[in-house]
Amino acid sequence: MTVREYIKDRCFSLMLHVCCMFLLSGFLHATGYSWEYTFLILISWSLIVMAAAGVSCHRKRKYFSQMEKLLSRVDQRYLLGELMPAPVSLEDSIYRDMIRVSNKSAIEKIRIIEEERKEYREFIESWVHEIKAPLTGISLICENHRRKDMEQIGILNQKVEALVELALYYARSDEVYKDYMIRKTDLQKTVSEVFMRNKYYLIQNGVTAEVACETPVYTDAKWISFILNQLVLNSVKYKREKNAHIRVYTEINGRGVQLAVEDNGIGIKKEECARIFDKGFTGSNGRKNERSTGMGLYLSKVLCEKLGIAIAAESKEGEGTRIRLLFPVGDYYARESSNLTTL
Repeated sequence: MTVREYIKDRCFSLMLHVCCMFLLSGFLHATGYSWEYTFLILISWSLIVMAAAGVSCHRKRKYFSQMEKLLSRVDQRYLLGELMPAPVSLEDSIYRDMIRVSNKSAIEKIRIIEEERKEYREFIESWVHEIKAPLTGISLICENHRRKDMEQIGILNQKVEALVELALYYARSDEVYKDYMIRKTDLQKTVSEVFMRNKYYLIQNGVTAEVACETPVYTDAKWISFILNQLVLNSVKYKREKNAHIRVYTEINGRGVQLAVEDNGIGIKKEECARIFDKGFTGSNGRKNERSTGMGLYLSKVLCEKLGIAIAAESKEGEGTRIRLLFPVGDYYARESSNLTTL
């Protein structure tokens, strides 16, 4: 609060004082007081009013300055009413009590919403674990019966598994810290497992794959496997008609280890490339091809951010797409990997 704002707020009160001073001066002069005494009384009144206004302004500015500092330090700002300093006036005290009552209502509402979200997340997780059992059974049956129709059922089953896994990771995305473990991860092994999991889907779509990920990284293998699976499924979904190919490789640069998932598919329009990680965005490709939820890349970005991994995309329509994941290198990694000590 500035002095100008305070004067503007107290404009009516100050104007009332000025009017009273003029009325008093007229009354004193009419009752026989000299102009000298009248002027002295008016000067004294003015000084008293200015001093009172100055003290009040100082107290108000100090009070609201404390409030602003407190608000900037508090993460849960809806708790401000409980943390407010002692008010400087009865009016401020009434406002504080009203804010506290309002905040309690908001906090209770937030608590109810958090409980509902927790129950919903727990239900989704339990449902996913329950449905995985019959899906695994279907996969085993398809593995044991190598007929063409069984292979088709297996491919459809893999799609269902991918969607179920997407729902599970989305339900857990708010609390990644409870479910991940950072350790040295062999990307060559992880990427190969992702391709093996989708081998029938790749074969059906005529997509070949190449893996060259010799550099290990420190991350959570399970979460990065999910992210890579989403990127591979996207590459297959938006493949070219003939000679479709996916290449996954790593490179080392001054900022860390970079993993790239590169395909020669139909690519993405230039104006859409910046939006592919937005929640629910499907783009023109998503509307032309298979039904798309627009959640795979969005969730991949969310998980990358929570794991401290940078993710970016570059694409040219008709030529292909490259998704890059950057795993930053810390001192602990440099100590573990002698070949990265020069970074």
